[in-house]
Amino acid sequence: MGGCAKRRARCPAFGCGLYSHPVSRVIAVANQKGGVGKTTTVSNLGAALAEAGRGVLLVDMDPQAALTVGVGLDPYTVQHSTPDLLTRDRIRLPEYIRPLGKRLGIVPSSVDLTNAEYVLSQAADRTGRLKRTLEAGKRHIDFVLIDTPPNLGLLTVNALVAADEVLIPVECKYLALRGVRAMMETMWQLRDQVNPGLQLLGILPTLFQPQSAHSREVLRELRGYFRDKVFQTVIEEDDAAAMAPAARKSVLEFRPESPAASAYRKLAQEVLKAKPA
Repeated sequence: MGGCAKRRARCPAFGCGLYSHPVSRVIAVANQKGGVGKTTTVSNLGAALAEAGRGVLLVDMDPQAALTVGVGLDPYTVQHSTPDLLTRDRIRLPEYIRPLGKRLGIVPSSVDLTNAEYVLSQAADRTGRLKRTLEAGKRHIDFVLIDTPPNLGLLTVNALVAADEVLIPVECKYLALRGVRAMMETMWQLRDQVNPGLQLLGILPTLFQPQSAHSREVLRELRGYFRDKVFQTVIEEDDAAAMAPAARKSVLEFRPESPAASAYRKLAQEVLKAKPA
């Protein structure tokens, strides 16, 4: 994401002095299994990329709205949320972005997202609504990170159609390995049918327990099977990451010296250097 200062433009979306590169990378963080660290990854990778000087937009596409709650917004009362991105025409994306910091913002989820998915299922263009909205408004944002629900329904499909890249968090437990292939098969199917530019950014081992023989064996199997598709960064189980949302902060703000904060900073550097495969 290099580029000289002359090619940078002031981003109007965040209402701050944000300077951004003119090309965005849209990354869907997806896995049909719940509890693998999707929301934690979106929140903390986004914070780490912003800390590294990039403009980052978080998009909460999960009806459970954990990402939204974790930044201090109420999904029962929030206005201008992701259901609008799917059901309304001529959306101006900057009007939907809530600033979270100098280089970080979010389009929150709301309780209306489940109903929006039903409305979307009746639409002729039901898989491409999010893509169109993001394409029209992401110009001055370096990274768009999309948090997805734990299934392969229309909300996740919209995220995958809108994305350039997919990051798959995988809990370091045996049963979690079984879902990776299904996730990848869905991704390749969508690439063949509707999004030929979609690429795998990488598989992220999460909730790793270094003292657990089982956890270490799963990590070995993951690397042995998927090889260079697995990030070098491993996210260890860390209470700091679990506690940070209650404080309405990323773990980088909550406990900046914690193992989790360090790991997400390393992950951000891998993402910045990555060439999707």
